[in-house]
Amino acid sequence: MGKVLWHVAMSLDGFVAADGHAMDWMSGVRVTPGVHEESIARIGAILGGRRGFDALVARVPGEVARQPYGGAWSGPVFVLTHHPEDAPAEDGVTFLRCDVREAVEIGLAAAGGKDLELHSQDIARQCVELGILDEFQVHLMPVMLGSGVRLFDNPGRKPVRWDRVHDGDPALAVDLRYRLAARH
Repeated sequence: MGKVLWHVAMSLDGFVAADGHAMDWMSGVRVTPGVHEESIARIGAILGGRRGFDALVARVPGEVARQPYGGAWSGPVFVLTHHPEDAPAEDGVTFLRCDVREAVEIGLAAAGGKDLELHSQDIARQCVELGILDEFQVHLMPVMLGSGVRLFDNPGRKPVRWDRVHDGDPALAVDLRYRLAARH
């Protein structure tokens, strides 16, 4: 059985999307070579949320442009929604109306032994609360957004501890240092 993974890019100030779920803030930045290819090889299915899906459909013309990883990955995509009846038809996308745990079970079954990747902050938060998120990978992007969709909103709840996946001490902090980019 595959893992439930949350793979996300985040701004330095903790946002995974700008206001309105906009993702254009990531243009001009890139991840370490090979990281996406490694992820693509592990993914069997993707589970996302309706707000992000609707924002993507409204903003990005053409189905090919909206495909995960720019079309480098293909497979079953599930969108969890409270109102599938008004969802726009999209090739390769199945709209689910169920609880998060059931949606994850459906996604894992469709993944055929590979991993289920989450493309939704809210679904990922619910998976953390349910104890069914196995791992997450964050690409920290060198930009501050100031507002938008936070990586993890957890008001009033206990901290969630994670072990870092790498060689060495799993509780070791990641130290980063940035300077203001030159103005263009």
